[in-house]
Amino acid sequence: MSINKELLDLLACPQCKGELEPTGAEDGLICHSCAVVYPVEDGIPVMLIDEAVSLSDWEAGKRRKHP
Repeated sequence: MSINKELLDLLACPQCKGELEPTGAEDGLICHSCAVVYPVEDGIPVMLIDEAVSLSDWEAGKRRKHP
């Protein structure tokens, strides 16, 4: 599922207000400044700081912060 470009242009990291970049599979939004990924579930970005997954965990295959 593709992330809507117009929506992506409006979104910012809730923690640092920085730019977000979609992951290769478009199943998350990366904030390089904070080194976290906000998951995208059913096409909807989960933009909660508590739900962000560290970039290193995401790259290791862990897609959810809470099991």
